Amino acid sequence: MQVRRGRWLLLAVVLWSGSASAARCDGRFPNPITDVCWQCIFPLKLGSISLASLGMEDGSNDEAPLICACPAPPPIFYRIGLGLSFWEPARVAEAVQTPFCAPTLGGEQLVEPSPLMRQGDDFRVNGDEEKAFYHVHWYHFPLFTWLTFLTNTACDYSESFDLIMLSEFEPTWNRDDLAMIFSPEAVLFANPLAQAACSADCVAASSATGPLDPLIWCAGCQNSVYPMTGNVAGHESALQSSLLTVQRMHTKMHRSAISLDTATRGAMCSPRVRPIMKKNAYKTQMLLPRAYTSNAQFYGETTALWGAGRQYPVKGEDFSYLIFRRRTCCAF
Repeated sequence: MQVRRGRWLLLAVVLWSGSASAARCDGRFPNPITDVCWQCIFPLKLGSISLASLGMEDGSNDEAPLICACPAPPPIFYRIGLGLSFWEPARVAEAVQTPFCAPTLGGEQLVEPSPLMRQGDDFRVNGDEEKAFYHVHWYHFPLFTWLTFLTNTACDYSESFDLIMLSEFEPTWNRDDLAMIFSPEAVLFANPLAQAACSADCVAASSATGPLDPLIWCAGCQNSVYPMTGNVAGHESALQSSLLTVQRMHTKMHRSAISLDTATRGAMCSPRVRPIMKKNAYKTQMLLPRAYTSNAQFYGETTALWGAGRQYPVKGEDFSYLIFRRRTCCAF
């Protein structure tokens, strides 16, 4: 009996491994010329003076002072510069249903998933409520550094390409109860009144003002930031759920000091830790499956105005988003 059971178990593992190796993982490396919303780096401001805007939205962010100073080594001690602000395409986030699939790297399967690894999915509960689950990957994607533009000239700040986060290795990403370890405040917002306030965040995020930073528990039109996991309740579309899980991961990375503030006056000389993410300081732009280069969207902005035709009607679709962060720096 034990031998027979062992054979059946071995056969199941072999069959599973065959299906895992054949798991769908499509994608392509983004074209930095045609797939990037280059006008989205605007408005470009010197202090409060707009040098160029091209109709792009800045949100309700602070203006940089016209004259600024940053610490410097002796004997200078301080360097005087000009306050500059712009939007920098600096990160790429993937929301995938196949574990370790990297669509941004050309559809590369980084690691064959373990039989115990949770797969992404979207499904119905009791034939009524729809739910979904996505894994999220996070990359340093320093386009400005590659192009020697602004950040490593005027603002003296450069980075290199790197894969810095895989939710497959994050034990709290799969389970809502474990996520409470990093976000115990979630219990304060698990009530109808708090969730009703998110409608105001949805309206603001879809306007020129951008999302409401005081409503830290809201993800605008995409639902709630809590729990900070890949589990999405009230799944409406793959586009909505992928954007929500990307925002949740970004919020968690701020909480863990992996992602830093670059938007406020206090971060003009160098990025600083900001445990509560400033939602207004980020925009997303779809790269995959179909690049959208007309504009970038604030976190929580409705997808009704731009999402039509941006995904294929395929179950298990993977997504890639370019993250624009607002940079306020002291240019020398």
